[in-house]
Amino acid sequence: MPVYEFTALTSTGKKLKGVVDADSLTAARQKIRGQGHFPIELKEASAKGGPPVSLFSRQLRFGQAIKQQEVHVATRQLATLLGAGIPLVPALNGLIEQTGNRSFKTVLAQIKDAVNEGDSLTNALANHPRLFSKIYINMVRAGEASGSLDVVLERLAEFGENQQAIRSRIKAALLYPLFMAIVGIVVLFLLITFIVPSITSVFEGTQQALPTPTILLIGISTVLKEFWWLVLAATLGAIVGSRWYITTPAGRRRWDRFKLSAPGISDLSIKTASARFSRTLASLLQSGVTLITALQIVKNIVDNVLLADLINEACDALEKGASLSQFFRNNEWFPPMLVQMMAVGEQSGALDRMLAKAADSYEREVETKIMALTSMIEPVMILTMGVVVSFIVVSILLPIFEMNQLIR
Repeated sequence: MPVYEFTALTSTGKKLKGVVDADSLTAARQKIRGQGHFPIELKEASAKGGPPVSLFSRQLRFGQAIKQQEVHVATRQLATLLGAGIPLVPALNGLIEQTGNRSFKTVLAQIKDAVNEGDSLTNALANHPRLFSKIYINMVRAGEASGSLDVVLERLAEFGENQQAIRSRIKAALLYPLFMAIVGIVVLFLLITFIVPSITSVFEGTQQALPTPTILLIGISTVLKEFWWLVLAATLGAIVGSRWYITTPAGRRRWDRFKLSAPGISDLSIKTASARFSRTLASLLQSGVTLITALQIVKNIVDNVLLADLINEACDALEKGASLSQFFRNNEWFPPMLVQMMAVGEQSGALDRMLAKAADSYEREVETKIMALTSMIEPVMILTMGVVVSFIVVSILLPIFEMNQLIR
């Protein structure tokens, strides 16, 4: 059933905006009038999805963006309404009334219409793949099949909120160092391109041979002042080229291998992937998704093609009768603690709980390590600024000292 966006006047003369579902434009107008409003603008709404970007992703289209937090809140509200015994369609109606985002309201109205016409909630959500990922849809499917949709939606809300909270804390920790880095680069650029040339110009009229650091500083200053646009273009080109290369199959494989093997970042990369693997697999298993199906979903979440290939091999091994812990036991990219907890979970029949505990541990470790690294950024930047400024000062003072020696 089509969904229409409308602007209407209430009986008191106030403007009202919203969405309404109806068979035709005329039926929509009559429905609005039946509510006691007077429509002044009415048009059909559209909300098409594309390929998923993340677990909860912003709706990328013209119009009001749908934020991740809005999806988390709607998921939790729907879980609460269903847990209170309210049927699905009235619960979706309640969500539509509470949602202030017109784009999200349109999506929810389309989901409600699909469910009202006999479709499952899973299939209705699958019509909007950019907003609801495979994990979300498969967990809802498992919840519908087991009759515990409210519990699954509650887990989904907690999962999304926890992931967003971690990302928010990391972004907040990186904000100040990023600001300091930008300010430092701008100050150094102004210093080298404007201040240094006015000082070094006094050496041009002398017949004295300048020291190597001074010649190097003058060269850098000249290049940045005369060809700053070329330097900027080359820098941007290198960044764009590197990002493009990483998107190619060969480039992505090399980059992912580098992350797993490079000293200093390999431990963080492995633990980050382990946390994602454990948390997502635990959530899927707790929602009733079968192990092999869950692994097929998880391989797209670890964000590493080498690990995705390994998980594919694990699926093949499971089909042949092997256990998950046996397959990963001798692999360097899966930490021993995670493999041991898998084994305990398989033996006790509580694999989902063991994976959830492993995820808690690795998420704390990752957050602590990232916070430690971000706390080191500021002193490293200060040290770098000090080295650069010292080089500039020494490059300027060296010829002055040599001139004093000649005068004496």
